Amino acid sequence: MPYQYYDSHCHFDFSAFDDTRPGLWQQCNDAGIERLMIPGVSPSQWQAAGVIVNRHQSNGSYPLVMAAGLHPWWVAESSLLESALWLDMLQKPYCRAVGECGLDGAIDVPMDRQLLVFEQHLKMAKACEMPLIIHVRQADNVMIRCLKRYGFSHSHQQPSGVIHGFTGSVELAKTYWDMGFYLGVGGGITYPRAKKTQAAIKAMPLDSLVLETDAPDMPLYGHQGQANSPLSITTIAETLARLKSCSVEVVAKQTLQNSVRLFGE
Repeated sequence: MPYQYYDSHCHFDFSAFDDTRPGLWQQCNDAGIERLMIPGVSPSQWQAAGVIVNRHQSNGSYPLVMAAGLHPWWVAESSLLESALWLDMLQKPYCRAVGECGLDGAIDVPMDRQLLVFEQHLKMAKACEMPLIIHVRQADNVMIRCLKRYGFSHSHQQPSGVIHGFTGSVELAKTYWDMGFYLGVGGGITYPRAKKTQAAIKAMPLDSLVLETDAPDMPLYGHQGQANSPLSITTIAETLARLKSCSVEVVAKQTLQNSVRLFGE
């Protein structure tokens, strides 16, 4: 029997999967990938993701779950966060996190504007007692100051959330983990040039890590320019096992447990 895996960040609702979704999910199950989180990126996408999640539920159990949030690339839709739609979505039994949200220093959107929108997510996460799925690129210092200002810390009974697609130093990894954020480990660790990230992930305890593909984005090394798949989670787990000098079974079991603790059963 294959090990059980949880893809903690997969855009399974994106149109890239429209022609293959049912068969692909069966392939995932056959490979042991039995749980998957669909992050929310914009209000226009939430309800469609909810339809997909509901389609796969069985007797009140949700192998696919979702989050509702506004990715910094979609800040033009931020007025919709003030509607009842967002809160209504977060109250669905299959909606388990606030996000994907965050800060991106590589896009042509003023950081002040991004911060205003991101702080709405922090307030909502606090109000709903839900974890965050955070996107952060070239903005870690601003991100950490903001999270500290809102009182995020590892002392909370529940985890604060996850830093999606973590790429950074050992020091940065420890800072986020000390604030209660898991580190999302994806296809980036398969690239030979990713020495800094590999060193950070190797230094962190397995307790702090979750697996993710970010499919159809973030392809593995050797597959640049191709659409990624949730099936690549097994290769990511194998790469992580080599980095940590442990078995794939240990990686699969611990990261599954971490993801369930983060997003619920």
